[in-house]
Amino acid sequence: MKVYIAVDMEGICGVVKRDQTAKGTKEYEEARRLLVRDTNAAVEGALEAGADEVIVADVHGSGFNFIIEELHPDAKYVFGANASTRFPFLDETTDLGFLLGYHAMAGTEAAILDHTYSSAAVSRYVVNGIEMGEIAVDALRFGYYGIPVGLVTGDRKACEEAVRFLGNIETAVVKEAVARQGAIILSPKKGRELIRQAAYNAVKRVAEFKPYMIPGPYNVEVEYVSTDHADSRYVNGKDKVRVGPRTVLYKTDSVLDLFLTTP
Repeated sequence: MKVYIAVDMEGICGVVKRDQTAKGTKEYEEARRLLVRDTNAAVEGALEAGADEVIVADVHGSGFNFIIEELHPDAKYVFGANASTRFPFLDETTDLGFLLGYHAMAGTEAAILDHTYSSAAVSRYVVNGIEMGEIAVDALRFGYYGIPVGLVTGDRKACEEAVRFLGNIETAVVKEAVARQGAIILSPKKGRELIRQAAYNAVKRVAEFKPYMIPGPYNVEVEYVSTDHADSRYVNGKDKVRVGPRTVLYKTDSVLDLFLTTP
C-alpha cells in the first residue's frame, strides 16, 4: 500500500493568520512546527493501518516549509517547488492520496485564508463549468492516475467542500472560522489525534473510495482579481483566450495541464 500525502499550510492545526504562512515572520516559524507535526500524525496513521510506503509533498508556496530534522523517519519527502508538476513522483503505483492542511476555495464565507492558488491574483477557477478550488483540482490530478483521495484535513468549510466533490471520504476538522483570519481551534494535540485516526481509517477504507474524474477536453476559466493580472497572461486566441476584462479561458486535453493555468 503506497500513500501520497500533499501538504498545504492554511488548513494546518492552529494556523489562522496570513503572517503564519509567510516566510520571515516569527509566526511562520511556529507554523512550520505545526505543519510538521500534522504531517507526522498523518504518516503515523497511514503506517499503523498497513501502508508500507508513504511519500509526502510540501505544496505550500516555495515547497521549503518542513523542518527536516523533525520529520517522521519512515516516510519519504518531496522538498522544494517544481515548475512543471505539482506532485513529483505521483504515478499509477500509488494507491491512495491525502490532502493535508488544505483550505476552501476563493470566495468561501467563514473559511480560514480561503483562496485558489493565489489570494492576490485569482478570484474564481472554473473547470468545464464547475467552480472549484485546490481540493477538487488536486483530486483531479490524483484521479488522472486512477488514485482516489481518501482524506482531507483543514477547517470545517474545507472539509465540507471536500465531501461535496469527493463523497464519503475521511476528514479531520481541526478548526472553524469566525472570519477569514480568525477561528475557534482545537488544541494541536487534539487535532493531530483526529488526523492520525482519520489517516488510519482512510487506509483501511481504501477500497471504498473512487478517483475523482471529469471527462476532457477541459475548458478552464480563470477569473483574476484585477485586469492587471489578466493583462499579464499570455493569450493566443486559440487555446488561451481573453473572454472578459478579468477572465482568461484556457483549453487543454490533459488534467495535468491544469497546474500550468495557475498564476
